[in-house]
Amino acid sequence: MTSTTDNLPDRLPDDLPDGPPEREAAAADDSALRRIRFGWYINDWANAAFSATVLTVFLGPYLTTVAKNAADAAGDVHPFGLSVCAGSFFPYTVSFSVLLSVAAMLLTGTVADRTGRHKELMCGFAYVGAVATMGMFLLDGDRYLLGGALLVVANIAYAVSVALSYAYLPGLATPDERDAVSSKGWAYGYAGGGLLLIANLALFQGHDALGLSSGTAVRICLASAGLWWALFTIVPMLRLPSRAGAAPDRTPVVSGRTPGAQDQPSATPDRPVATQDQPSATPDRPVATQDQPSATPDRPAAGSLRELARTLRGMRQYPLTLLYLGAFLCYNDGIQTVVSQASLYGSEELGMDQTSLVAAVLLVQIVAIGGALLLGRIARRYGAKRTVLGSLVGWVATLALGYLMPAHQPVWFFALACMIGLVLGGSQALSRSLFSHLIPAGREAEYFSVYKVSDRGTSWMGPLVFGLAYQITGSYRSAIISLLVFFLIGFVLLLKVPVRRAIEAVGNPVPERL
Repeated sequence: MTSTTDNLPDRLPDDLPDGPPEREAAAADDSALRRIRFGWYINDWANAAFSATVLTVFLGPYLTTVAKNAADAAGDVHPFGLSVCAGSFFPYTVSFSVLLSVAAMLLTGTVADRTGRHKELMCGFAYVGAVATMGMFLLDGDRYLLGGALLVVANIAYAVSVALSYAYLPGLATPDERDAVSSKGWAYGYAGGGLLLIANLALFQGHDALGLSSGTAVRICLASAGLWWALFTIVPMLRLPSRAGAAPDRTPVVSGRTPGAQDQPSATPDRPVATQDQPSATPDRPVATQDQPSATPDRPAAGSLRELARTLRGMRQYPLTLLYLGAFLCYNDGIQTVVSQASLYGSEELGMDQTSLVAAVLLVQIVAIGGALLLGRIARRYGAKRTVLGSLVGWVATLALGYLMPAHQPVWFFALACMIGLVLGGSQALSRSLFSHLIPAGREAEYFSVYKVSDRGTSWMGPLVFGLAYQITGSYRSAIISLLVFFLIGFVLLLKVPVRRAIEAVGNPVPERL
């Protein structure tokens, strides 16, 4: 796999600047941007293994089984003296990990924006998460507390790492390219997660022939996700710049000619240009400056707590951004709960075996690649907001099917997987690119840390509602249909967001289509 898959717009010979030096500079710009984008795509490829293999497929049913092994006669476990239904332990643990990750993401995002060390922090947390995930190989018997602790550490590290990676998006593409670049990143993620799932499915199906118990096979699959995450994180370590929004030598990725820089190539409407001098913002995109006082590496990170408080207070200056964020937090909490609890629902309520569960999630990964790219194309014509609203209608229909489908019918479960995959990738990719327009320049990591509170396996309200609904009713069908409220509230709130006004309010250029 090479960076030539980036599909950057071709430049015709007539479009190139006159003279060999200008042509060489433009070619170097293109090459640098391709390398950065490829490194960013591979970061999604790397961490998607945790989302797909651990959160979505294996850990939920397996940790629930381990908790049931430790349960008393009433079916309860007692972590730290609390009485918890064994079937609710996994969703409750996910919610608890997210509550802790909120503070970690916000503080780390502020530190990253102050110090400019986005890559170092992103990869550092990635390796913490990878090690915790590999430690899940030790989870067996009735050691549910060990599983819960490893899940908390891994999920916090995952959340922080991904939030920091999102901060790179505004510097990777012009406003009109951002939907496509974001969708491609999600497609890489689903491809990477799907490829590992294929290997894990083969391992699980053939565990008897290999002389392994089903539990041992699951533990190997869990550990493989951590190993995959660690190995492929090497690529973004080598290709991404330290500071989000910057080209390889810490130069800002911008669109437009630098005043007074005679040897800088002019930008085309199709791509941003990496320049050495700090230009003023252009109509194509705002410039992420390097000399912002809050981002200088030599200032102590201890001041980040004060900066964080200022950030949270400052967000009130952009009520339309907050309205969009509220809409996203609602509907994406529903999306992430469906994803993270799907295996638990399939195994406990629909009677699906582990092989069917893995096959269904693999089907989601494959369909989601096409879904992300398809909805990205639809957004080019109808705008990201309309496309996301349409995808939320699809999510409501998906939940209704999940609630009504009969048990012990794999064909229906696979149909549900196809519906999830079709709307999953596009709704998330377009939500991410849309939010990137609503962030004040230079505050990407801080704002995306807030955004990440309910993204890709780090939701907390949904799992809490899901767990409570099951504990009250004893039915996972009641738990799954209870998630409708998140999609309905999110739809109404998003419908009320005037996206063009919201983008103008933060001082960013407005794309042609919204």
